[in-house]
Amino acid sequence: MLGLGTVVLLVLVVVSFVRGLEASLVISGDPLVALVHSLGAAENIENSTMPGRSPALLSASLARIESRFGERYVSPELYLGTEIHTESQSEVAMGLARGVTPSAPLVRRKFQLVSGHWPRAGEVLVGRLAAAKMGRDPVDLAAGKKLRFESRDWTVCGEFSSGGSALESELWCPLEDLQQAMKRQDLSLVAVSVTEPAGLIDLAEFCKERLDLEWQATPETAYYASLQRHYGPVRTVAWLIVVLVAGAGVFAGLNTMYGAVVGRVRELAMLQTLGFSRRAIALSIVQEGTLLAAAGSLVASAIGLALLQGVAVRFTMGAFTLRMDSTALIVGLMTGVTIGVVGSLPPAWRALRMPVVDALKAI
Repeated sequence: MLGLGTVVLLVLVVVSFVRGLEASLVISGDPLVALVHSLGAAENIENSTMPGRSPALLSASLARIESRFGERYVSPELYLGTEIHTESQSEVAMGLARGVTPSAPLVRRKFQLVSGHWPRAGEVLVGRLAAAKMGRDPVDLAAGKKLRFESRDWTVCGEFSSGGSALESELWCPLEDLQQAMKRQDLSLVAVSVTEPAGLIDLAEFCKERLDLEWQATPETAYYASLQRHYGPVRTVAWLIVVLVAGAGVFAGLNTMYGAVVGRVRELAMLQTLGFSRRAIALSIVQEGTLLAAAGSLVASAIGLALLQGVAVRFTMGAFTLRMDSTALIVGLMTGVTIGVVGSLPPAWRALRMPVVDALKAI
């Protein structure tokens, strides 16, 4: 049971990794938000460059942009990966910084301020998974702590969440401060929220007509879908690992059941002498293996839910949490029960093929 439970726990870890990665990318996309960036930078927005006047031009040229109380839902942003120094450690960490304005929460609808306040000059707001992305203890990014990146010191002013999206791996700071620190006046992208899907078409047509701007509009869902395709090989390798671990578990189950059955050859022969059919005895052996596998799978699932659910994992795109949902649990339980059934059949067949007289004399 311990061996089968360990196999199932490994399967749960890998499946939870895949499910967490997929969920993070799916949650990140908003169907009514488009990202406007320089032409050809769809998968590398950090390399995009746009003039600082881009938000005003978009607001004045398009009608289907969402607005409330006269405020247009247009968010100019400067996005980059950079080296970040913390107070407690001398080694630098790679993190994601995003320069934003107060209009960013209007476009990023899942944004929630968990603690602290919106960043003022010289301050930075950290995402819930920013510490995991940087490989640091969350205490190092607590409110009041000092960070240094882009040759400037920043004070952590609070923490935000974004419904489990990729934005939670980032550090948000005032756009003008980040531009001054980087000695740049341009932008990486402009996030635009539209009132209806037709607004996305209007935005795409506008970027195509204005060839002089060299802009491209990518729906946010399409952007994260492209990232999901980009990480397709990673998911394939992860599922292959699940198959390999399950295969190793089958052999472990075979060895365990062989040892258990070989030591009970005389017992099984005695049962045949008493009148039990070989089919009934084989079925009882399979039932024992299945019961052990099911018990080990349930124990592994309980341990996984207690220790693995929500654990943050670093990745190239940022960070995400392991997701032990119903799919992961079903895969783990089915793997365990399958190992129990398949691992029990060969030992049962081998033990019952031996003649009863020889089996009664076995040592």
